[in-house]
Amino acid sequence: MAGADSGREETGRPGAVPRDPVDESLLTLLGLAPDEDAVYRLLVDRPDSEPDTLSGPLSGRAVTRVLDSLVERGLASAARPDGDGTVRYRAASPVLALGPLLESRRSALHRVESLVGDLMERHRAAQTHASGAPVEVLSGPAAIRRRLLTMQRQARREVCTLVPTRHVPAVLSFADNHEEVDAEMIHRGVTVRSVVERAWLERPETAAVLASCVAQGQHISVTDRLPIKLAIVDRRIALLPLDPERETEPVALVVHRTGLLTALVSLFEEHFEKGWRLSVSGTEEDHEAPVAAIDRQIVALLHVGLTDAAIARQLGMGHRTVQRRLHALMDDVGAATRFQLGWYAARAGWLPDIADNPPASDGS
Repeated sequence: MAGADSGREETGRPGAVPRDPVDESLLTLLGLAPDEDAVYRLLVDRPDSEPDTLSGPLSGRAVTRVLDSLVERGLASAARPDGDGTVRYRAASPVLALGPLLESRRSALHRVESLVGDLMERHRAAQTHASGAPVEVLSGPAAIRRRLLTMQRQARREVCTLVPTRHVPAVLSFADNHEEVDAEMIHRGVTVRSVVERAWLERPETAAVLASCVAQGQHISVTDRLPIKLAIVDRRIALLPLDPERETEPVALVVHRTGLLTALVSLFEEHFEKGWRLSVSGTEEDHEAPVAAIDRQIVALLHVGLTDAAIARQLGMGHRTVQRRLHALMDDVGAATRFQLGWYAARAGWLPDIADNPPASDGS
């Protein structure tokens, strides 16, 4: 019967390489040569084999050469168990031998997939630019994430962002963006400016990322409320959500050089100037100032509007400890209110970036 013969080797000879139309030579995708693929498969089924028993379609010398290659690559082992000088070969565990090769190829494919996505976004942007369309529409978190990363990687001069707090899941988190592109942009000399809502600083994980961003050289302004999430690159292209409150499949707009882009740039600048700059403590200035570094941190966080409880959480201190240090500072400088303490801190240089935040004019 045909079914009874289907499992036999194609040639019918002992040692012939089995034919499998489905997965024949699949191991070559992991970097094995076709002969290595064929001999390794035979060796898996025939442990402790001599080269002659594996010859089949290959000559004995060719089989020995392939076996030595498998041993060198860690795919097989050779031994003389009988003490008669006959070398016998055994296949290494597929999990241990082929696992690292599979992982390496998987990693390479992920990089290729990322490159294809990047090329796709660049192609889309180039086509849109060539057609003169002022606005593109992107659907889905993957497409929006790719475009945002591509825009930042292509930035030459400046990246500006508005980052409100929203209950809608972000397509790219603070931590992800920081890990993916922030350091690379700063290294290339790109100026990065952001406006964030104060609520981000009340979350220890995002507060730590923001502190790291400032330490790298980013300029971050803190404000109470922002109208929309926005990213602008080189004042030539912007990305913003079509509906900021959309909880289903996100949709974003890519805006090119138009009057709308000019308005978006003005919106960013207005909020950046109105906010208070976030600074990093722990520099040499902290040790030279007439106040402890931890107290400068407390005053700086108080200055951007955090509550005592939020300051305590961010600095890993007790609520009462923060209040006690603030009262001590007020006593030291003769301030009757926290507003007076903030005014003194600004005049005394405890807030390094205060020159960038002049108080609003009272009209006098």
